[in-house]
Parts: sequence; C-alpha cells; structure tokens
Amino acid sequence: MGDSQSWTAAPAAAERARSVLAVAWSCAVTADGGREEFVGAHTVDEDGRVHVHVPEDSALLTAAICAPRGEPNAVLEFADVAPVPVRGRIRARLWLAGYFVPEDDHLVFHPTRVVLRQPSGAVVVDLDEFAAAAPDPLALAESHLLTHLADCHGDAVERLTRLVDHASLHGAVRVQPLAVDRHGLTLRIERNRAHGDVRLPFHTPADDVGQLTERMHVLLTQASAASCPRALQRQRTDGDR
Repeated sequence: MGDSQSWTAAPAAAERARSVLAVAWSCAVTADGGREEFVGAHTVDEDGRVHVHVPEDSALLTAAICAPRGEPNAVLEFADVAPVPVRGRIRARLWLAGYFVPEDDHLVFHPTRVVLRQPSGAVVVDLDEFAAAAPDPLALAESHLLTHLADCHGDAVERLTRLVDHASLHGAVRVQPLAVDRHGLTLRIERNRAHGDVRLPFHTPADDVGQLTERMHVLLTQASAASCPRALQRQRTDGDR
C-alpha cells in the first residue's frame, strides 16, 4: 500500500488527462465485445479527439462502420507509465468512452465520457474542460528529464529529501523521481514492502525546460539550507531483486 499524501499545486484533472493522452504511445480499444491493442497508431487533435489508423482487416473498423452514428460504442484506455524504474510504475490510467466516425483512411474518436484514475482515486473529467485543456508544457520532455535526473544526479535527488518530512522517510530504502510537471516534482519513496509519494511544489509554475531548470535550482538551494535527515538505509528493495 502507498502512503497517503496531499499534493500541492498539482495539475487540474483535465490538464492531467490531456498530458496522459499526449505522451501515450499505445492504446487499447474495446468495441463490439472485442479488444485490440494499437501501438503508434493514433494521434490527438487540439480538441482531444483521437485519430486512430487501423488495418483494413481490423474488427474495429467493421464495428465503427456498422455502429449507429453518434451512439457510444467503444472505450479507449491509455496508461501513464513512469519513465524511471520504480515499484508500481503505472502513475495513471485514462479511459475515454464514446464513438468512432470513419474519416478518409482512419477513424476519429469522439469522447462522451472521460475518466482519469490516479493513486488518489478516479474522477470524471468535464468534457468541455477536457476539450479546452492543453497538455502540461513539460509532458513531452518529462521522460528525458526524469531519467537524466535519476541516472546522472542521484546526489541531487538525495539532497531533495531534506525537503521531505522526516516521518515520511522512516524506513526508506530508495528515493526516485517519479513525475515532474509545470507545478512541481514528485518523489517516490520506497520501503521494503511499501511506497509513498511526496510532492515538492515549485514557487511558480514552469512553462518550459529553461524555467524548470531555474525552479529545480531553487528547490536544491532550499534543500542545501535544510537540516539533513538520517541517511537512507542502504539495502535492496523488493523490486531490486
């Protein structure tokens, strides 16, 4: 079980949903009683409609053509996977229920219901807010940013734990960067048989990588001035075996 943490300055549900959609490389489609997995076959337009290119012999294409126009007939599922290896790498799941409309050489999915599930629970996203929202400006760069932080700046990650409440670090064996967005950085704190997440908010949002660099320097400066918690236990976690 994960720890219960209150997130400060986190993205709104609609923005988070659009971020998941923007970076997802694959999607699962359930329609007419069947389920198909598509990899690298979809794109997303500015309003959040999903364009799916399917093979001519796909059962999904037949189901979309035969379905009553405008009636919900499919569910699309997207998974948000942490780029850094951690226990429990699925950070969120996004489900879009709606209908397909054939257009030229592909299918266009029009959502009628959007559900985002995160560790804090599931929420139904307002359709107008979903259509109007934009992905987090750091979403497409997040994977590179986090893997670079984890692989090349482990000392900085450990320094940032000085900003974490000491009680949250009790029994910790590893801390890894889990997520970053314009509002803050999230750390995953792993113990032998449990894990929890801690949010480190930025003093102001970062709208690009340059601003993110400045926000991280501010956090590291604050961490350097903070008291140092007890060193993390140097032992293997269950996931490292």
